[in-house]
Order: sequence, then structure tokens, then C-alpha cells
Amino acid sequence: GLSVDNTVSCGTCHDPKFGFSDGKQFSDGVRKQKGDRNSPTVFNSAYYTQQFWDGRAPTLEKQAEGPVETPVEMAHTLAGVEQRLMADPFYKAEFKKAFGADVITYEMVEKAIASFERTVVSGNSPFDRYFYGGDKKAMSASAIRGLEVFRNPKKGNCEVCHTIGEKYALFTDNKFHNLGMGVKLTINGETELTDLGRFKVTKVESDKGAFKTSSLRNITLTAPYMHDGSHKNLKEVIDFYVGGGNSNPYR
Repeated sequence: GLSVDNTVSCGTCHDPKFGFSDGKQFSDGVRKQKGDRNSPTVFNSAYYTQQFWDGRAPTLEKQAEGPVETPVEMAHTLAGVEQRLMADPFYKAEFKKAFGADVITYEMVEKAIASFERTVVSGNSPFDRYFYGGDKKAMSASAIRGLEVFRNPKKGNCEVCHTIGEKYALFTDNKFHNLGMGVKLTINGETELTDLGRFKVTKVESDKGAFKTSSLRNITLTAPYMHDGSHKNLKEVIDFYVGGGNSNPYR
């Protein structure tokens, strides 16, 4: 009901079966249109300090406005959503119970969506039980070796961005980095960014090609990876990092 033709919901692109993503490089919007960024998971998005790959929304509430109005996603209007929900006796009654109001506003809609998203929280993994709970049998010997590489500044150094805290691990620093994703060579042999990323929001030169650090929670469920969905599996991601990313002036 949020999309203009009733074909696309939040769950279309954020499906629990795919770790609250959709398993595609780019999602299908109304009339099978495609965007140009991979659908990120909703898991633990309550702990992100900015939403979207480029951080253009400061809260989950503001994020819930974006897809509705984007032409290649839901292609609707906030006012149109209000009218459609007001015409539905079920939603009219439910919003009345929740907010005590006779008129549904989109502000209520985004609060409802954000309230749900804040319940999609992931923790208590084998890592948590091993690292924080002291259960030395929770992780395999191979995984323990991997964690050592992950944390070692002279080896993987993954933890520098995928943060492990003293009491809990979000596996993201909530910052934006240019790894050289979406870099192509021009005819003149120079590098060109296919997506300016964070720069579109801040207009700061050094933010060109920078994207938000993804959390690693439930990472095996949410392939493909990166903002452009260009890596099909985790081995491709690791190989990319081992190669040092793609060279460009803002890396």
C-alpha cells in the first residue's frame, strides 16, 4: 500500500528470508525498475547514526520517507499514502488506537515503521558467547584463527572499521570510507567514480566515493555485498581487500 501501484512493500527489498535484504544486486521497484545501490539489511539499523549508504537520513523515521518518493522504488507521495491509509477502515482504526488521532499523517506512518525496525536486533551469536560470554567452545578453531587475523592491525586490520567494542560489537564504525568501489577507467586512463556516495550529501571533496561501513551481523544471509552489490560472496570481498581496493584519488 505504500507504493503507487500496490506492488512494492518495505518487505519486497528487506525480506526476512534474505536477512532483511533481498538477495539481488539491485532491487525491483514499481514497474520492475532498478535502482543503482544494493538493498542494505535492516538488522541493527537502530544503532546506525545515519541511514542509507550515503547517510542522507539522520534517523530511521526520515529514512522511511525516501523509498516512498523515489521514482524507481515506490514512486508514490507521502500525501498519497496518507489518503490510501485513511480510506482503509482497518488502518484507520489501528492508527487511532496507536496515536489517538482521527487523521493519519505520514509522520505516524514513519514512526510505526521505525518502531518495528528497532525490534530487528541481532546478537547472542557464537562470537558473542565466545568473546563476551567466555564460552571458549562457542567458536570453532578456524573461526578463532579468523578472529585473530580480523583484529590484528598488521594482518587483517578489519576491526578498524568493523568495530568490536569493550561490551558489545556493532561491527561498524558508523563512518564512511572510499574503498575504490565503483571505480572505472576513462579513455584517457584516468579513474572515474560511478557513484559519488557520501559527497552527494556533504559536498566535501574527500567524501567522494565514500560509503557507510556495513555491519557484519548475519553477513552470510545478505549477499551480494558492497553498495553496488558487485561482490557475489564473502571470498570475493576478502580478495578485494587483500588487493587493497581500487586506486582512485579519494581512497
